[in-house]
Amino acid sequence: MIDVRAYDRTHALSAEELYHMQVLVTRFQEGGKGWHKTARPSLRRLLHPLEDVLDHLGAVNTVKRKYTIRTTVICLLIRAMVRYEQSFWAFSTDTWFELLGTDYYAYVRIHGVTANARHQLIAVAYLFCGFQELGCLGRLAFPALARKIFGTEAFDAVIDEMKADLLNWGYSRQGNIVGLRCALAEAMLASRSLRLSDLKAETLDRLYREADAKITRRGLTILSYVLVRRGLLRKPLGRDGQIERRESIAHRRVLNGVPAVWRNWCERWFATTTLQHSSRVGVLYRLFNAGRWLAQSGYGSEPADWTREIAAAYVAAVDRSTIGQWSTGVATPASRMGQPFKPASKASALTAMRQFFRDCQEWGWIPVRFNPFQALATPRSVRCLIGPDSRIIQDDVWAKLLWAGLNLTDQELSKPNDPAARGDGHFYPATMVKALVLVWLFSGLRRNEIARLRVGCIRWQSGEDKVNKQPVCFLQVPVNKTGTAFSKPVDGVVGRAVELWEQMRPPQPASLDLKTGEQVHRLFSHRGRGMSPHYINHVVIPLLCRKAAVPLEDARGRISSHRARATIASQLYNAKEPLSLFELQEWLGHSSPESTRHYTKITPTKLARSYQDAGYFARNLRAIEVLIDQDVVKRGSPPGEPWKLYDLGHGYCSYDFFDQCPHRMACARCDFYVPKESSKAQSVEAKTNLLRLRQEIPLNDDEIRAVEDGIAGHEKLVAKLVSCPTPAFR
Repeated sequence: MIDVRAYDRTHALSAEELYHMQVLVTRFQEGGKGWHKTARPSLRRLLHPLEDVLDHLGAVNTVKRKYTIRTTVICLLIRAMVRYEQSFWAFSTDTWFELLGTDYYAYVRIHGVTANARHQLIAVAYLFCGFQELGCLGRLAFPALARKIFGTEAFDAVIDEMKADLLNWGYSRQGNIVGLRCALAEAMLASRSLRLSDLKAETLDRLYREADAKITRRGLTILSYVLVRRGLLRKPLGRDGQIERRESIAHRRVLNGVPAVWRNWCERWFATTTLQHSSRVGVLYRLFNAGRWLAQSGYGSEPADWTREIAAAYVAAVDRSTIGQWSTGVATPASRMGQPFKPASKASALTAMRQFFRDCQEWGWIPVRFNPFQALATPRSVRCLIGPDSRIIQDDVWAKLLWAGLNLTDQELSKPNDPAARGDGHFYPATMVKALVLVWLFSGLRRNEIARLRVGCIRWQSGEDKVNKQPVCFLQVPVNKTGTAFSKPVDGVVGRAVELWEQMRPPQPASLDLKTGEQVHRLFSHRGRGMSPHYINHVVIPLLCRKAAVPLEDARGRISSHRARATIASQLYNAKEPLSLFELQEWLGHSSPESTRHYTKITPTKLARSYQDAGYFARNLRAIEVLIDQDVVKRGSPPGEPWKLYDLGHGYCSYDFFDQCPHRMACARCDFYVPKESSKAQSVEAKTNLLRLRQEIPLNDDEIRAVEDGIAGHEKLVAKLVSCPTPAFR
């Protein structure tokens, strides 16, 4: 870089300097006459810095193109100094805009100079006069300009170092590298430094907002990710920055109608609470809704003014509230406006208020005038309507999704030839998408847990079963929202897919895990950043639904990543050899079985099978074989000869009304009883024309106990029937 302090930077021109420059301008206009003898010595103060900066920029005059670059730049500056009657040190930004032009093509057409000469003139303005509005000069090759100003070797060394990182992370050599080169050159020129540590977030954000070309914005985004990975920047540009800006805009919108006093209290609580960010935001927006209710109802906006009366009025208002009544309605569909809130939404609003007042009281911000857990309790009528609601995917639909996930091809995950076509899985490698799909289909993890899985999360253990010696695959799950890290068994297909991706995964920089504060290597990371949290819902699930030819929505709503967790848990709970509730709790990583209850639902098929196995009707009915002697019926034998025999197992009963006989469980002393050991029973069994039927006999409670309790119940029944005559003595 040029040190401008070594030169005479007087703004005003001396009379001698102005005279000689006017002579030079006249000579230039008269047909290209050269310098007169006294011009250079008289203009030494102005020409010396220009010669130095042109030497630094590498501007030379060749034999074939004499006066093309150096002389052209100097002549243009001399004409401008004569026009404004001041040295170039005094040129303002508007003056430089007029001299350099904002349209490259118009500038070349008017002045008849090359792009290289214009670059030299821009460099003079940049180095000597602090000109920074480079983005307003129209078409400009920033890498070429940066090489002139900072030096070709120094600039290319920085580019090569960053290019090596990008190639290792999975970026291509084409558009991304070109975009990075342009973005880095523009950012270095804006910060006036070749050191990456001098690049500030404000500078990159301004360049991103002012950039017109998509490739420039893409390059600035990639540059920000590189700086984040090196610890030189706190957060990247691009999608993450846009999300944060959208959240900021949404935050400003939800402030409409909230009293300033109440808003200040809520934001003070937001800055103090230790809840996770997503939970804090949810509570804050519900508190803002309460603030709009305060403004409409006329109560005071100070939390210290709340009494049990105000709390009771708020609970009643929440119970009768409708959608859009206390909100801005920006993100609410018009079809839902005015509808009653769901019970869970009412409970969430009251929970937020209890949390807020409990914290304010415990932190000593407001006096304790009421108990929030009593005064702001959710009404019983609302609590009764809230229960487990696991939105399970139907078995046939889930089976098709499993088939689709197991049969994904590289062609389906490749980028289409048509640039205008928008497919799925284009950004991430096919091997990574396959591993991600199988983890989602078989592991039952939350999408946040999937995105935060770490390299080396698969562990194999030899099987304990002597018959099946297949190794068991364990998946290490990171810290989740309800518990610490744990391991869970998964299908071996998941482990093989993950290990294949780990073998092909390019080296990635470590990233920060917001839950633990550790720098970790994420399994699903590509191009230096982790997987998008919305990738499963927006890309993976639509891809599987199209392949499986199933709709993206069913009767319970859209198929989402979390519905898979409930579906897998329900299938494990309803399997032929099901997991118990506590085993399923450990597999899902819940801290309480109450949480697991929300994921388990007994299927109608299993409920019907269990109901049938319970034998509700069969418990009160017993079917026994009935033998009909057709010979006796046809022959018309005299009365008293048995023709219908009930098989009791140990003998036969020939009493026609056996189903009404009180002795049917104790028949030994009855004349109608035919023991099987006797010849009479053998003759009955020897008959070949017996018609075997079954008749259901209702059993009373004593008989049921006799059947179930065995000998003791039978003896008790016999003792009870001692005084009861048999049918033969009636």
